Amino acid sequence: MPADVALAGARGVPPVGILRRDVAVRAEPAAADQGSESATAAGTPRDGARWLLPATAVLLLAVLAVYAADLATHLSSMAAMRDLVVYRNGGLIVRHVAPAYDAHRASPLYDWTGQNGVQFTYPPFAAVVFAVASVLSWTAMRWAMTLVSLAALGLSLWLVFGALGYADRPRVRLGATLGVSALALLTEPVQQTLALGQVNLLLMLLVVADLLTPSALRGQTRWWHGIGIGLAAGVKLTPLIFIPYLLLTRRYRQAATAAGVFAATVALGYAVLPKDSGTYWAGGLFLKANRIVFLGTRGNQSLRGVITRLAGSVTSGTAPWIVAAILVVIVGLVAAAVLYRAGHPVAGMLACALTGLLVSPLSWDHHWVWVAPAIALLAHLGARARGGVRAAWWVAGGGLVLVFGAWPQLWNLSQAGLTPAGLFWYGPATYFATGDKPWYHEFHWHGLQLLAGNSFVLAGLIGLAALCVAAFRVGNRRASP
Repeated sequence: MPADVALAGARGVPPVGILRRDVAVRAEPAAADQGSESATAAGTPRDGARWLLPATAVLLLAVLAVYAADLATHLSSMAAMRDLVVYRNGGLIVRHVAPAYDAHRASPLYDWTGQNGVQFTYPPFAAVVFAVASVLSWTAMRWAMTLVSLAALGLSLWLVFGALGYADRPRVRLGATLGVSALALLTEPVQQTLALGQVNLLLMLLVVADLLTPSALRGQTRWWHGIGIGLAAGVKLTPLIFIPYLLLTRRYRQAATAAGVFAATVALGYAVLPKDSGTYWAGGLFLKANRIVFLGTRGNQSLRGVITRLAGSVTSGTAPWIVAAILVVIVGLVAAAVLYRAGHPVAGMLACALTGLLVSPLSWDHHWVWVAPAIALLAHLGARARGGVRAAWWVAGGGLVLVFGAWPQLWNLSQAGLTPAGLFWYGPATYFATGDKPWYHEFHWHGLQLLAGNSFVLAGLIGLAALCVAAFRVGNRRASP
Protein backbone atom coordinates (compact mmCIF):
# COMPACT_ATOMS: atom_id res chain seq x y z
CA MET A 1 0.00 0.00 0.00
CA PRO A 2 1.43 3.42 -0.90
CA ALA A 3 2.30 5.62 2.06
CA ASP A 4 -0.24 8.25 1.11
CA VAL A 5 -3.08 5.74 0.88
CA ALA A 6 -2.15 4.25 4.24
CA LEU A 7 -2.11 7.64 5.90
CA ALA A 8 -5.30 8.74 4.22
CA GLY A 9 -7.20 5.78 5.57
CA ALA A 10 -8.37 2.34 4.69
CA ARG A 11 -10.45 1.56 1.61
CA GLY A 12 -13.52 3.71 1.38
CA VAL A 13 -12.18 6.47 3.63
CA PRO A 14 -11.27 9.58 1.70
CA PRO A 15 -8.17 11.46 2.81
CA VAL A 16 -9.04 14.30 5.16
CA GLY A 17 -7.15 17.50 4.76
CA ILE A 18 -6.90 21.20 5.20
CA LEU A 19 -5.03 23.90 3.45
CA ARG A 20 -6.56 27.06 4.87
CA ARG A 21 -6.41 28.39 8.40
CA ASP A 22 -10.19 28.51 8.63
CA VAL A 23 -10.57 24.76 8.11
CA ALA A 24 -9.92 22.51 11.06
CA VAL A 25 -7.65 19.48 11.02
CA ARG A 26 -9.70 16.41 11.73
CA ALA A 27 -8.23 13.55 13.67
CA GLU A 28 -7.13 10.77 11.38
CA PRO A 29 -10.07 8.38 10.82
CA ALA A 30 -10.07 5.08 12.60
CA ALA A 31 -11.11 1.99 10.77
CA ALA A 32 -14.34 2.08 12.73
CA ASP A 33 -15.44 4.96 10.51
CA GLN A 34 -15.51 2.85 7.37
CA GLY A 35 -19.27 2.45 7.45
CA SER A 36 -19.65 -0.92 9.13
CA GLU A 37 -21.73 -1.05 12.30
CA SER A 38 -19.73 -4.02 13.45
CA ALA A 39 -16.35 -2.36 12.95
CA THR A 40 -14.28 -0.98 15.76
CA ALA A 41 -11.50 1.56 15.96
CA ALA A 42 -9.05 -1.30 15.67
CA GLY A 43 -10.52 -2.34 12.34
CA THR A 44 -11.80 -5.69 13.68
CA PRO A 45 -15.21 -6.97 14.79
CA ARG A 46 -16.39 -5.83 18.19
CA ASP A 47 -15.83 -9.31 19.61
CA GLY A 48 -12.20 -9.05 18.58
CA ALA A 49 -11.81 -5.67 20.24
CA ARG A 50 -13.08 -6.83 23.62
CA TRP A 51 -9.82 -8.57 24.41
CA LEU A 52 -7.68 -5.53 23.62
CA LEU A 53 -7.99 -3.71 26.95
CA PRO A 54 -7.49 -6.70 29.28
CA ALA A 55 -4.74 -8.13 27.09
CA THR A 56 -2.75 -4.89 26.95
CA ALA A 57 -3.29 -4.31 30.68
CA VAL A 58 -1.74 -7.72 31.36
CA LEU A 59 1.08 -6.93 28.93
CA LEU A 60 1.83 -3.64 30.69
CA LEU A 61 1.83 -5.29 34.11
CA ALA A 62 4.17 -8.01 32.82
CA VAL A 63 6.58 -5.45 31.34
CA LEU A 64 6.53 -3.43 34.57
CA ALA A 65 7.23 -6.61 36.56
CA VAL A 66 10.19 -7.51 34.35
CA TYR A 67 11.48 -3.95 34.53
CA ALA A 68 11.17 -3.92 38.34
CA ALA A 69 13.01 -7.24 38.60
CA ASP A 70 15.76 -5.98 36.31
CA LEU A 71 15.92 -2.77 38.31
CA ALA A 72 16.28 -4.66 41.58
CA THR A 73 19.27 -6.58 40.24
CA HIS A 74 20.99 -3.58 38.59
CA LEU A 75 20.31 -0.75 41.01
CA SER A 76 23.73 0.86 40.61
CA SER A 77 23.32 1.36 36.87
CA MET A 78 19.55 1.58 36.40
CA ALA A 79 18.61 3.76 39.37
CA ALA A 80 21.56 6.10 39.84
CA MET A 81 19.66 8.98 38.19
CA ARG A 82 22.89 10.81 37.43
CA ASP A 83 21.18 13.53 35.44
CA LEU A 84 18.65 14.15 38.19
CA VAL A 85 21.62 14.69 40.50
CA VAL A 86 22.78 17.46 38.15
CA TYR A 87 19.28 18.96 38.02
CA ARG A 88 19.07 18.91 41.81
CA ASN A 89 22.46 20.54 42.21
CA GLY A 90 21.43 23.22 39.73
CA GLY A 91 18.38 23.88 41.86
CA LEU A 92 20.49 24.03 45.03
CA ILE A 93 22.80 26.57 43.36
CA VAL A 94 19.82 28.77 42.57
CA ARG A 95 18.79 28.55 46.22
CA HIS A 96 22.39 29.33 47.32
CA VAL A 97 22.70 26.02 49.13
CA ALA A 98 26.28 24.82 49.68
CA PRO A 99 28.32 22.85 48.74
CA ALA A 100 26.93 23.04 45.21
CA TYR A 101 26.73 26.82 45.43
CA ASP A 102 30.01 28.77 45.59
CA ALA A 103 29.64 32.55 45.67
CA HIS A 104 33.28 33.00 44.62
CA ARG A 105 32.60 31.64 41.13
CA ALA A 106 31.86 34.09 38.34
CA SER A 107 28.99 31.92 37.12
CA PRO A 108 28.11 29.61 40.01
CA LEU A 109 25.74 27.50 37.90
CA TYR A 110 27.98 26.88 34.90
CA ASP A 111 31.29 26.83 36.78
CA TRP A 112 30.06 24.01 38.99
CA THR A 113 31.53 20.57 38.20
CA GLY A 114 30.21 17.31 39.59
CA GLN A 115 31.44 13.74 39.65
CA ASN A 116 33.20 12.60 36.44
CA GLY A 117 33.35 16.21 35.29
CA VAL A 118 29.61 16.58 34.66
CA GLN A 119 28.25 20.13 34.47
CA PHE A 120 24.89 21.84 34.30
CA THR A 121 24.20 22.25 30.58
CA TYR A 122 20.64 23.53 30.34
CA PRO A 123 19.30 27.10 30.17
CA PRO A 124 19.13 29.00 33.49
CA PHE A 125 15.34 28.65 33.51
CA ALA A 126 15.74 24.87 33.96
CA ALA A 127 17.75 25.49 37.13
CA VAL A 128 15.01 27.82 38.40
CA VAL A 129 12.44 25.07 37.85
CA PHE A 130 14.55 22.56 39.74
CA ALA A 131 15.12 25.02 42.56
CA VAL A 132 11.49 24.37 43.42
CA ALA A 133 11.85 20.61 43.03
CA SER A 134 15.04 20.53 45.13
CA VAL A 135 13.10 21.23 48.32
CA LEU A 136 12.10 17.55 48.18
CA SER A 137 14.30 14.93 49.77
CA TRP A 138 16.47 12.97 47.36
CA THR A 139 14.33 9.86 47.78
CA ALA A 140 11.08 11.77 47.24
CA MET A 141 12.52 13.53 44.21
CA ARG A 142 13.54 10.26 42.59
CA TRP A 143 10.13 8.68 43.14
CA ALA A 144 8.35 11.79 41.93
CA MET A 145 10.40 11.98 38.73
CA THR A 146 9.83 8.30 37.96
CA LEU A 147 6.08 8.35 38.55
CA VAL A 148 5.51 11.65 36.74
CA SER A 149 7.57 10.43 33.77
CA LEU A 150 5.55 7.22 33.50
CA ALA A 151 2.33 9.22 33.69
CA ALA A 152 3.64 11.58 30.99
CA LEU A 153 4.33 8.62 28.70
CA GLY A 154 0.82 7.27 29.11
CA LEU A 155 -0.89 10.65 28.74
CA SER A 156 1.15 11.48 25.62
CA LEU A 157 0.04 8.22 23.98
CA TRP A 158 -3.56 8.80 25.07
CA LEU A 159 -3.50 12.12 23.22
CA VAL A 160 -1.81 10.55 20.20
CA PHE A 161 -4.49 7.87 19.87
CA GLY A 162 -7.17 10.52 20.26
CA ALA A 163 -5.63 12.39 17.33
CA LEU A 164 -5.52 9.14 15.34
CA GLY A 165 -9.31 8.88 15.47
CA TYR A 166 -10.05 6.87 18.61
CA ALA A 167 -11.53 9.65 20.74
CA ASP A 168 -15.02 8.13 20.59
CA ARG A 169 -13.78 4.59 21.37
CA PRO A 170 -12.50 4.97 24.96
CA ARG A 171 -11.95 1.25 25.63
CA VAL A 172 -10.00 0.73 22.43
CA ARG A 173 -8.15 3.98 22.99
CA LEU A 174 -7.20 2.95 26.53
CA GLY A 175 -6.19 -0.54 25.41
CA ALA A 176 -4.01 0.87 22.63
CA THR A 177 -2.45 3.35 25.06
CA LEU A 178 -1.59 0.63 27.57
CA GLY A 179 -0.21 -1.67 24.86
CA VAL A 180 2.06 0.91 23.26
CA SER A 181 3.13 2.14 26.71
CA ALA A 182 4.27 -1.41 27.44
CA LEU A 183 6.22 -1.57 24.17
CA ALA A 184 7.73 1.86 24.80
CA LEU A 185 8.91 0.72 28.23
CA LEU A 186 10.92 -1.96 26.46
CA THR A 187 12.91 0.65 24.54
CA GLU A 188 16.30 2.03 25.51
CA PRO A 189 15.39 5.75 25.26
CA VAL A 190 12.51 5.37 27.73
CA GLN A 191 14.47 3.16 30.11
CA GLN A 192 17.47 5.50 29.98
CA THR A 193 15.20 8.47 30.65
CA LEU A 194 13.94 6.72 33.78
CA ALA A 195 17.40 5.49 34.82
CA LEU A 196 18.99 8.94 34.49
CA GLY A 197 16.06 10.86 35.95
CA GLN A 198 15.76 12.78 32.69
CA VAL A 199 12.94 15.16 31.70
CA ASN A 200 12.42 13.92 28.12
CA LEU A 201 9.02 12.32 28.68
CA LEU A 202 7.76 15.44 30.44
CA LEU A 203 8.91 17.69 27.60
CA MET A 204 7.33 15.37 25.04
CA LEU A 205 4.02 15.64 26.89
CA LEU A 206 4.20 19.45 26.84
CA VAL A 207 4.65 19.39 23.06
CA VAL A 208 2.02 16.71 22.40
CA ALA A 209 -0.52 18.53 24.60
CA ASP A 210 0.07 21.70 22.61
CA LEU A 211 -0.39 20.02 19.24
CA LEU A 212 -2.88 17.18 19.70
CA THR A 213 -5.54 18.26 22.20
CA PRO A 214 -9.08 18.15 20.74
CA SER A 215 -9.41 21.93 20.50
CA ALA A 216 -6.10 22.18 18.64
CA LEU A 217 -7.20 19.49 16.19
CA ARG A 218 -10.45 21.35 15.58
CA GLY A 219 -8.50 24.47 14.69
CA GLN A 220 -9.76 26.32 17.76
CA THR A 221 -6.67 28.08 19.10
CA ARG A 222 -6.93 28.62 22.85
CA TRP A 223 -4.94 31.15 24.82
CA TRP A 224 -2.77 28.42 26.26
CA HIS A 225 -1.83 26.79 22.94
CA GLY A 226 1.91 27.32 22.54
CA ILE A 227 2.72 27.57 26.24
CA GLY A 228 3.83 23.93 26.42
CA ILE A 229 6.27 24.26 23.52
CA GLY A 230 7.65 27.52 24.95
CA LEU A 231 8.19 25.98 28.39
CA ALA A 232 9.76 22.83 26.91
CA ALA A 233 12.18 24.97 24.89
CA GLY A 234 12.99 26.97 28.00
CA VAL A 235 14.17 23.76 29.70
CA LYS A 236 15.88 22.26 26.64
CA LEU A 237 16.44 24.15 23.42
CA THR A 238 15.57 21.32 21.01
CA PRO A 239 11.75 21.84 21.14
CA LEU A 240 12.34 25.21 19.41
CA ILE A 241 12.06 23.23 16.15
CA PHE A 242 8.28 23.19 16.66
CA ILE A 243 7.98 27.00 16.34
CA PRO A 244 8.84 27.09 12.60
CA TYR A 245 6.60 24.04 12.24
CA LEU A 246 3.72 26.08 13.70
CA LEU A 247 4.50 28.92 11.31
CA LEU A 248 4.54 26.63 8.28
CA THR A 249 1.20 25.17 9.31
CA ARG A 250 -0.20 28.71 9.59
CA ARG A 251 -0.82 28.55 13.32
CA TYR A 252 0.65 31.99 13.79
CA ARG A 253 -0.97 32.78 17.11
CA GLN A 254 0.25 29.52 18.63
CA ALA A 255 3.76 30.13 17.26
CA ALA A 256 3.75 33.65 18.73
CA THR A 257 2.65 32.30 22.11
CA ALA A 258 5.39 29.64 22.06
CA ALA A 259 8.04 32.22 21.13
CA GLY A 260 6.74 34.65 23.76
CA VAL A 261 6.77 32.03 26.52
CA PHE A 262 10.29 30.97 25.55
CA ALA A 263 11.40 34.62 25.71
CA ALA A 264 9.75 34.87 29.13
CA THR A 265 11.79 31.88 30.36
CA VAL A 266 14.95 33.64 29.22
CA ALA A 267 13.87 36.84 30.99
CA LEU A 268 13.08 34.93 34.18
CA GLY A 269 16.51 33.34 34.04
CA TYR A 270 18.11 36.78 33.80
CA ALA A 271 16.01 38.03 36.71
CA VAL A 272 16.99 35.16 39.01
CA LEU A 273 20.48 34.31 37.70
CA PRO A 274 21.84 37.40 35.90
CA LYS A 275 25.50 36.31 35.84
CA ASP A 276 24.80 32.77 34.70
CA SER A 277 22.29 33.97 32.13
CA GLY A 278 24.87 36.36 30.71
CA THR A 279 27.36 33.52 30.46
CA TYR A 280 24.87 31.17 28.82
CA TRP A 281 23.21 33.55 26.37
CA ALA A 282 25.38 36.62 25.77
CA GLY A 283 28.57 34.63 26.25
CA GLY A 284 27.43 32.06 23.69
CA LEU A 285 27.79 29.10 26.02
CA PHE A 286 24.64 27.53 24.56
CA LEU A 287 26.44 27.21 21.20
CA LYS A 288 29.42 25.31 22.62
CA ALA A 289 28.09 21.76 22.69
CA ASN A 290 31.60 20.31 22.45
CA ARG A 291 32.46 21.67 25.89
CA ILE A 292 29.87 19.34 27.40
CA VAL A 293 31.10 16.13 25.83
CA PHE A 294 32.98 14.81 22.82
CA LEU A 295 30.49 15.36 19.98
CA GLY A 296 31.38 12.04 18.38
CA THR A 297 30.53 10.12 21.53
CA ARG A 298 28.50 6.97 21.01
CA GLY A 299 25.59 8.45 22.93
CA ASN A 300 25.20 11.32 20.45
CA GLN A 301 22.64 9.82 18.10
CA SER A 302 22.35 12.76 15.71
CA LEU A 303 23.74 13.59 12.29
CA ARG A 304 26.43 15.62 14.03
CA GLY A 305 27.51 12.57 15.98
CA VAL A 306 27.51 10.24 12.97
CA ILE A 307 29.37 12.65 10.70
CA THR A 308 31.94 13.41 13.40
CA ARG A 309 32.62 9.72 13.91
CA LEU A 310 32.97 9.12 10.17
CA ALA A 311 35.08 12.26 9.52
CA GLY A 312 37.65 11.40 12.18
CA SER A 313 37.53 14.72 14.03
CA VAL A 314 35.04 17.33 15.23
CA THR A 315 36.54 20.00 12.97
CA SER A 316 36.47 17.85 9.84
CA GLY A 317 32.85 16.95 10.44
CA THR A 318 31.57 20.50 11.00
CA ALA A 319 31.08 21.65 7.38
CA PRO A 320 29.44 18.41 6.17
CA TRP A 321 27.12 18.47 9.19
CA ILE A 322 26.02 22.06 8.50
CA VAL A 323 25.16 21.18 4.89
CA ALA A 324 23.33 18.00 5.92
CA ALA A 325 21.48 19.77 8.74
CA ILE A 326 20.25 22.57 6.45
CA LEU A 327 18.94 20.05 3.91
CA VAL A 328 17.23 17.91 6.56
CA VAL A 329 15.64 20.96 8.23
CA ILE A 330 14.18 22.20 4.95
CA VAL A 331 12.93 18.82 3.75
CA GLY A 332 11.76 17.66 7.17
CA LEU A 333 9.81 20.78 8.10
CA VAL A 334 8.18 21.06 4.68
CA ALA A 335 7.12 17.41 4.88
CA ALA A 336 5.80 17.94 8.42
CA ALA A 337 3.73 20.94 7.29
CA VAL A 338 2.34 19.12 4.24
CA LEU A 339 1.29 16.15 6.37
CA TYR A 340 -0.40 18.37 8.93
CA ARG A 341 -2.24 20.39 6.31
CA ALA A 342 -3.34 17.15 4.61
CA GLY A 343 -5.08 16.09 7.83
CA HIS A 344 -2.36 13.95 9.45
CA PRO A 345 -1.31 15.84 12.61
CA VAL A 346 0.43 12.88 14.26
CA ALA A 347 2.57 12.16 11.20
CA GLY A 348 3.35 15.87 10.89
CA MET A 349 4.36 16.10 14.53
CA LEU A 350 6.63 13.06 14.20
CA ALA A 351 8.29 14.44 11.07
CA CYS A 352 9.08 17.64 12.94
CA ALA A 353 10.35 15.77 16.01
CA LEU A 354 12.56 13.52 13.85
CA THR A 355 13.95 16.57 12.10
CA GLY A 356 14.89 18.13 15.43
CA LEU A 357 16.53 14.94 16.70
CA LEU A 358 18.58 14.51 13.53
CA VAL A 359 19.84 18.09 13.14
CA SER A 360 20.53 18.90 16.79
CA PRO A 361 24.28 19.04 17.46
CA LEU A 362 23.76 16.77 20.46
CA SER A 363 20.86 14.29 20.57
CA TRP A 364 21.48 11.86 23.37
CA ASP A 365 20.04 8.36 23.03
CA HIS A 366 17.44 9.15 25.71
CA HIS A 367 16.17 12.09 23.65
CA TRP A 368 14.63 9.54 21.27
CA VAL A 369 11.56 8.92 23.46
CA TRP A 370 9.60 10.03 20.38
CA VAL A 371 9.86 6.37 19.39
CA ALA A 372 6.73 5.87 21.54
CA PRO A 373 4.30 7.88 19.35
CA ALA A 374 6.05 6.42 16.28
CA ILE A 375 5.15 2.91 17.47
CA ALA A 376 1.59 4.13 18.04
CA LEU A 377 1.33 5.43 14.48
CA LEU A 378 2.62 2.19 12.96
CA ALA A 379 0.28 0.11 15.12
CA HIS A 380 -2.61 2.29 14.01
CA LEU A 381 -1.73 1.97 10.33
CA GLY A 382 -1.50 -1.80 10.75
CA ALA A 383 -4.88 -1.94 12.49
CA ARG A 384 -6.49 -0.08 9.59
CA ALA A 385 -4.96 -2.23 6.86
CA ARG A 386 -5.77 -5.75 5.73
CA GLY A 387 -3.87 -8.93 4.95
CA GLY A 388 -0.24 -8.60 3.95
CA VAL A 389 -0.29 -4.82 4.25
CA ARG A 390 -1.39 -5.09 7.87
CA ALA A 391 1.43 -7.54 8.54
CA ALA A 392 3.92 -5.21 6.86
CA TRP A 393 2.95 -2.26 9.08
CA TRP A 394 3.15 -4.36 12.23
CA VAL A 395 6.48 -5.81 11.17
CA ALA A 396 7.69 -2.23 10.76
CA GLY A 397 6.45 -1.45 14.27
CA GLY A 398 8.13 -4.56 15.62
CA GLY A 399 11.34 -3.59 13.84
CA LEU A 400 11.20 -0.19 15.49
CA VAL A 401 10.91 -1.83 18.91
CA LEU A 402 13.82 -4.12 18.06
CA VAL A 403 16.13 -1.31 16.91
CA PHE A 404 15.33 0.90 19.89
CA GLY A 405 14.92 -1.94 22.37
CA ALA A 406 16.76 -2.17 25.69
CA TRP A 407 18.67 -5.40 25.21
CA PRO A 408 20.95 -7.23 27.63
CA GLN A 409 24.57 -6.58 26.69
CA LEU A 410 25.19 -10.11 25.50
CA TRP A 411 28.32 -8.92 23.69
CA ASN A 412 29.86 -7.74 26.98
CA LEU A 413 28.66 -10.19 29.62
CA SER A 414 31.94 -10.20 31.54
CA GLN A 415 31.58 -6.52 32.47
CA ALA A 416 27.96 -5.50 32.02
CA GLY A 417 26.12 -8.72 32.71
CA LEU A 418 22.50 -8.49 31.67
CA THR A 419 22.20 -4.75 32.21
CA PRO A 420 19.81 -3.52 29.50
CA ALA A 421 21.21 -1.28 26.80
CA GLY A 422 20.49 -0.24 23.24
CA LEU A 423 21.92 -2.02 20.23
CA PHE A 424 24.01 1.07 19.52
CA TRP A 425 25.95 0.28 22.71
CA TYR A 426 27.66 -2.45 20.69
CA GLY A 427 30.06 0.18 19.39
CA PRO A 428 32.94 0.76 21.84
CA ALA A 429 32.82 4.14 23.60
CA THR A 430 35.21 6.53 25.30
CA TYR A 431 33.40 7.49 28.48
CA PHE A 432 33.32 11.03 29.89
CA ALA A 433 35.45 12.29 27.00
CA THR A 434 35.56 15.94 25.99
CA GLY A 435 37.32 17.79 23.19
CA ASP A 436 38.61 15.82 20.23
CA LYS A 437 41.34 13.17 20.43
CA PRO A 438 42.29 10.81 17.57
CA TRP A 439 42.49 7.78 19.86
CA TYR A 440 38.83 7.95 20.91
CA HIS A 441 37.18 4.59 20.28
CA GLU A 442 34.34 6.03 18.20
CA PHE A 443 36.76 7.11 15.46
CA HIS A 444 37.80 3.50 14.92
CA TRP A 445 34.51 1.69 14.51
CA HIS A 446 34.21 -0.77 11.65
CA GLY A 447 31.75 -3.26 10.23
CA LEU A 448 28.85 -4.08 12.52
CA GLN A 449 30.03 -1.47 15.01
CA LEU A 450 29.26 1.26 12.48
CA LEU A 451 25.82 -0.15 11.74
CA ALA A 452 24.82 -0.77 15.36
CA GLY A 453 26.55 2.31 16.76
CA ASN A 454 24.60 4.63 14.46
CA SER A 455 21.34 2.64 14.49
CA PHE A 456 19.11 5.34 16.00
CA VAL A 457 20.14 7.85 13.36
CA LEU A 458 19.77 5.32 10.53
CA ALA A 459 16.29 4.40 11.76
CA GLY A 460 15.43 8.08 12.08
CA LEU A 461 16.55 8.80 8.52
CA ILE A 462 14.50 5.89 7.19
CA GLY A 463 11.48 7.07 9.14
CA LEU A 464 11.84 10.66 7.97
CA ALA A 465 12.31 9.49 4.37
CA ALA A 466 9.09 7.46 4.60
CA LEU A 467 7.23 10.48 5.98
CA CYS A 468 8.64 12.65 3.19
CA VAL A 469 7.44 10.16 0.58
CA ALA A 470 3.99 10.16 2.19
CA ALA A 471 3.98 13.98 2.22
CA PHE A 472 4.99 14.10 -1.45
CA ARG A 473 2.23 11.70 -2.42
CA VAL A 474 -0.56 13.37 -0.45
CA GLY A 475 0.66 16.73 -1.72
CA ASN A 476 0.39 15.53 -5.30
CA ARG A 477 -3.07 14.08 -4.66
CA ARG A 478 -4.29 17.39 -3.29
CA ALA A 479 -2.71 19.35 -6.14
CA SER A 480 -4.29 17.19 -8.84
CA PRO A 481 -7.76 18.26 -10.10
